Order: sequence, then structure tokens, then C-alpha cells
Amino acid sequence: MSQSNIKVGVQKFGNFLSSMVLPNIGAFIAWGLITALFIPSGFFPNENLAKLVDPMVKYLLPLLIGYTGGKLVYDQRGGVVGAIATMGVIIGAPDTPMFLGAMIMGPLAGFVIKKFDQAIEGKIRTGFEMLVNNFSAGILGGILAILSFLAIGPAVDGFTQLLVAGVDWLIATGLLPLTSILIEPAKILFLNNAINHGVLSPIGLDQVQDAGKSILFLLEANPGPGLGVLLAFTLLGKGTAKQSAPGAGIIHFFGGIHEIYFPYVLMRPMLFFAVILGGISGVFTLVLLGGGLSAPASPGSIIAIGAVTPPQGSVYFANFAAVAVATIVSFVISALVLKTGKQQDEDIKEATEKMQAMKGKKSSVAGTISSSNQGTLPENVDKIVFACDAGMGSSAMGASLLRKKVKAAGLDVEVTNTAISNLPDDAEVVITQDELTSRAKNKLPNAYHISVDNFLSSPEYDKLIDSLQSGVTEEQAELVEETEEEVTGVDHDQDDDDLLREENIFLNQSFSTKEEAIRFAGEALVKAGYVKEDYVDAMIERDEMTSTYMGNNVAIPHGTEEAKKAVLRSGFTVLQVPDGVDFDGEKAKLIFAIAGKDGTHLEILSSIAVICSEEENIEKMVQAKTAKELLDIINSQ
Repeated sequence: MSQSNIKVGVQKFGNFLSSMVLPNIGAFIAWGLITALFIPSGFFPNENLAKLVDPMVKYLLPLLIGYTGGKLVYDQRGGVVGAIATMGVIIGAPDTPMFLGAMIMGPLAGFVIKKFDQAIEGKIRTGFEMLVNNFSAGILGGILAILSFLAIGPAVDGFTQLLVAGVDWLIATGLLPLTSILIEPAKILFLNNAINHGVLSPIGLDQVQDAGKSILFLLEANPGPGLGVLLAFTLLGKGTAKQSAPGAGIIHFFGGIHEIYFPYVLMRPMLFFAVILGGISGVFTLVLLGGGLSAPASPGSIIAIGAVTPPQGSVYFANFAAVAVATIVSFVISALVLKTGKQQDEDIKEATEKMQAMKGKKSSVAGTISSSNQGTLPENVDKIVFACDAGMGSSAMGASLLRKKVKAAGLDVEVTNTAISNLPDDAEVVITQDELTSRAKNKLPNAYHISVDNFLSSPEYDKLIDSLQSGVTEEQAELVEETEEEVTGVDHDQDDDDLLREENIFLNQSFSTKEEAIRFAGEALVKAGYVKEDYVDAMIERDEMTSTYMGNNVAIPHGTEEAKKAVLRSGFTVLQVPDGVDFDGEKAKLIFAIAGKDGTHLEILSSIAVICSEEENIEKMVQAKTAKELLDIINSQ
């Protein structure tokens, strides 16, 4: 099995575990709040109300998990049998909350009743279906409950105690902080829910029974490491990464959506050290000061952490100190990485496309945040689904953003979000983050799949809206053509020859500044009928955000993301500057000014990228005596 398939398999298994817990997280929080409020050491001690604590953690929560696990395998019928079987492990180990046992028996019971129904399908005499269905669920559920009471419950109890003892040993030896070496990278590989809800939470809940709190709830949920990275990008980043980092920080810290900082780390792999060391320092602070939570903090927001912190002032101090220390350590290391590392384009929206186009192949850095589409976009789209690991955090945010764009565009398209495991069969377009696309494709292979760098901001949203609009009605297409003709006086279909014409190639040019060169190229685009006048200023603005110099004496200025509405149709202008013009300390001798619409320019841009990857070709174009000669070199690929 390939490494990629192993990772997908681990993600799917982890997602299944977390899918049993996440739908019931409200019940966990309710139990945590009741515990924090009414136990003898709580905010408002109340002997009567405290009687709710023990039955909820021993019966309600495991039964909810068992029911959900069975339902995931075989819908309502699987859920009912899963709950029956879970009751066996609860009674079989009455001193231990049976979360792990419920995670085993719930899906197992759903699987058993599913296979039984498949075995008897078509063999039941008419009129006896309900009788068989009810008695089979009862009999099989009863058998599984007895099995779990006699064997599974005691076995899981022993295993749980072994895990708790292991955690206690790690705390006693001071090694617990080192778990961040595994936890922090695993989060960015989208195993965060599996780690938190599949492993740490069940053990933590057992610890809460004895100590009233557990440090394990904060090993993964601490927002400090991610916040440190985003603060560093806010102060020291470049381009769109710098612009989007403050908003991402707010969503991450207060909204608890940790996935939002993953692309920032992937852009600079050295930042893995920042989040790892931030996590280690945070856990060390928790161990040193005695921090912990009374229930899982989901999502991992500072608000949720405060809500389920036990009422002791020392514990509040420990938890918030752990977040602060993790943030500071992560920030300092991230700042060093950004300041001392090799400068590169940190424009999340455009870095991937630009770097890959210039290199003519997939970039090792850009590949982690690149966008790609799989499948064929249906002619009439009625439903778009955002999918993430759990379907509750980042996908909800992405769906909200796209829903606004769909509404503004006047499209009658439903936009919703869900977990990958629950993708509906009628989803025509599925949007996921890059690391999760393979799982989404396995779940729904016939849908049109879109991968994005992150759900907060992606150019794929506008591309999708443009595609949907262009395919809605012929009347809309005619309106686009009328707008182009009104502005430019040009009325013809776009083809490859129209993208780059000889009259838009300017030889032997000389400029004193890059702004002068970019403005000249932009005005040439305007005169050629490719863009509106305001696109020229957007080209200047774009270069100020991040230099458009690409190396090999080549610059490719273009407008900002917001300037796409000023593009009438795709086209290029080429400036030959034999003596070169200064682009941030580099000499640009060839300037390709771009106006791109609906991807029609990408093929010729790819050809330019391949040509420009060879210095010999650059020299030929710089020495070209006629526009036709230069154009022939470009078209030679």
C-alpha cells in the first residue's frame, strides 16, 4: 500500500472515530458545565443537581456515542442495536466511563444487523417483515449486549486503565510535553479530530472522574501554536498571506477553527518547528501549573476553553498561561523563520498558480496549497457542498462565504456543508481542502471536485461563480459580448491568435522605473481591448504587494484579484527591454503583461513559462529584431 493510501486510510479511520463524538459534543459540554457548576468544588455547589453528573457520564454519553456509531454504519436500525450493545459494556465496567467501549460496540452492532438484513433480504414471507425486523434487532442486540457485558466491557476497562497509567507515567517523568512532536504535525495532516476525540477525550473523561479535570483536553485544543504563526504572518508576512492573517487569527482564536492556519505552515515547512515547540511549551506550562479542563473544548476556541475550565482560579491561570506561552514561543520562532528564511511569494491566492506556471511543473512548496479541479462541471448545478473532516468548522465557514457570492451573482444554487463521511449523493460540486480531496473523491467519485488552499479565501470561488454564470443562459453570454463591444468596439470570438498579436509586442523599449514599464504595458492592454482603464492601477498595486519579477530576466505584471471584473477578455502584451529595467534589484528584459479571464489565457501562459525556463530562449527573445520573430519563438513550443 502506498504512503498516500495509508494516510488516507488513517484519516478515514480517525474521521470515523471523531464522527461518533462530534455530533454529540453539545452533550459533553452540558455535562462539563453541570460538573463545573454543581459538584462540591464547583461555582455553585448543589448536592441535588450534582446527582446529574455521574449518570450523564456513565450512561448518557456512552449511549449517545454507541447510537451514533451504529447509525453511521446502518442508519436508524444500526443506531438502535448499537445503543443496546453499548449498554452491555456500560454495566460490564461500571467504574469506568465506557467511551472506548461505545466506539467499539456501536459500529460493530450496526455492522452485524446490516449483514443479517442482507442475508435474509428477499427470504421473508409477505406480512412477516415487521415481526422479523423487530425481533432480529432485539435478539441480536441482546446477544451483543451480553457479549459486551461479559468480555468487551472488562477488556476495555483494563485497556483504559493501562492508557491512564501511561499518561500518569508521562506526567510523572515530565515527558508529556513531548507528545506535541506527534500531535502538532498530525493536526496539519487533518488527523486533529481523530487525535482529540478518538484518543485523548475518552482517556481525559476517565481522569475527570478522579481529579475533576484533565490536561489531555488541552494537548490538541490549545490555540496558542497556531495563533503564534498567524501573528508572525500579520507582522512579517507578504502579499495576501499578510493581509488575510489577521482575520484568520480572529477566526482561529475566538472561533476555534484550527484548520485555518494549516496553509500558512505548509507554505513555510520550517514553521512545523514553531508549532511543535509552541505545543511543547504550552503542555509544559500546563504540567508545571496544574492546568486542565473538565470536558472537551470543541471547537478549540479560547471561549470554549474558558467555559469548561474548572472554577479554581489557579486552574484558570494555568490554562490561559499555557495558551499565552505557546503563542509567544510559536510567534518568536515563526518570526525568525519569516525573517531569516529565503524570501518567497506568500500570496496564498496567487503563489501556487504563478510559481507552477513559471517552473512549468508542480512546485514542491506550491503543491501543498495548490488548487485543482477533478471531473466535469455539470451544465446545470443545483447543489454545492463544502466538506471537511468533521463538517462543523472550516467547511461551514467556506459555505457561508460562497453562499454570499452565489446570492450576489443571482444564482439559484444551494450551498451547504457536511463531513466527508456524510457527503450526499446529490452533491454535484464538492469543495474540499487539498489534503482531503482524495477522500472526497473516493466517497463521491462522480461529482465535480474542487480543491482549495483554505476555506477563508480562494480564487476558486470566483472561478466557479464565473463558470456557473457563463453557463446559465445564452442571454447572459450575449450581454457579456455587448459589454465588450461597447467598451472596445471589437466584436469577435476569442482564439489563441487573439491572445497575443504582433501589434501588442513592443521592441527596444527603455524605462527608468518598473512603474513606468508596468503602466506602459497596462495601457497597451487597454488599447488592445483586453481590459478597462482601471486595470492599469491594479497592476501597479499588485506589484507593490508582491514583486512580479519571476527570475531569468522576466517579469509578469498583472492585476489584483479584485481587478478581475475589469478584464474584458484574456490577452497579453510583451515588452522587450534590452538594457533591462530594475524590478526590486533585478533586471527585467522581457515583460509579459497579462489579463486573464475564464482560464482562456492559461495555455499560452504555459508556453511562455516553458520558453522562459531556458536562458537561451530568453536571450533569443531579447535579441529578436521583429515582433514576428519574437512571437515565433513563443509559439515554437
